[in-house]
Amino acid sequence: MSVATNQFTTLLPNDVLARAERMRLNPLRRRTNRMRGEHMSGKGGTSIEFSDFREYVPGDDVRYIDWNIFSRLNEPYLKLYAHEEEMHVAILLDSSASMQFEGKFELARQVAAALGVMGLMSVERVSVYTCGQGRGQAPFLKPCSGRVSLKRFFQFLEQTEPGGSIPIEQCLEDVLKQHSGKGIAVVISDFLTYGDVSRSFNLLHGSGLEIYGLQILGPTELNPELAGDMRFVDAESNATLDVSSVGELLGLYHQHRQALEDYLGAQCRKRSGRFISTSSETPVKTLLFDQLLRNAWIR
Repeated sequence: MSVATNQFTTLLPNDVLARAERMRLNPLRRRTNRMRGEHMSGKGGTSIEFSDFREYVPGDDVRYIDWNIFSRLNEPYLKLYAHEEEMHVAILLDSSASMQFEGKFELARQVAAALGVMGLMSVERVSVYTCGQGRGQAPFLKPCSGRVSLKRFFQFLEQTEPGGSIPIEQCLEDVLKQHSGKGIAVVISDFLTYGDVSRSFNLLHGSGLEIYGLQILGPTELNPELAGDMRFVDAESNATLDVSSVGELLGLYHQHRQALEDYLGAQCRKRSGRFISTSSETPVKTLLFDQLLRNAWIR
């Protein structure tokens, strides 16, 4: 008789969730707050005040392995001390109307879920902000930490739906009115905006947040197959644009799309951040455990 496997969350398959729990975010600067967590302050010195244990993850400093536990369980565990500091992981999820097409928002929520799990299991403070649904009114998940917060974290993401017209750059500025704490800002968006993200990225960077920019585009946004006369309708503003012989403009479109990708990458890197652009058709396993892992977002 077969037994059905219970799914802990609708966002991630159990095998992806289990692997995410064992992985860690990999910030470049490790800017943290003076609280408990797994990231070193970088100020030197050691503390004799023991705090907690956690499982060893490849890349951790082997000097902190508890060899007594290893000898009994044959599994490596790390000792955490009070001088280790807490990193804040702020997930900024674009929930504007343009994200509801071709599975962009579904993949965005999955990535947000996986990266949030990595933060929670590292005893970091994780918060989620939905960007696009109204200035100063968008719901957000207050900072939480640890395995005990997984259910509340998943419920918030599962209940979040796309819809709204607030540009991503405006939302990022609004987030900083509510957020406090240094660490990582994971910005997941299609970045299809008429505005410029440079000011909002400056504000994130100036607040002590390392920017992880993930652009998700639909397959027809990456490779449109159009011909003849067409009317384009903006998903967020309902503005229309009539174009004759649209096929002749495809080359120009690809130039602008690539220029946007290059610009976003440069804006992240100049602030010591990271950037990846991907298709909404990318399986979440491939995105997490291939693209993000190879680009050192996670370890």
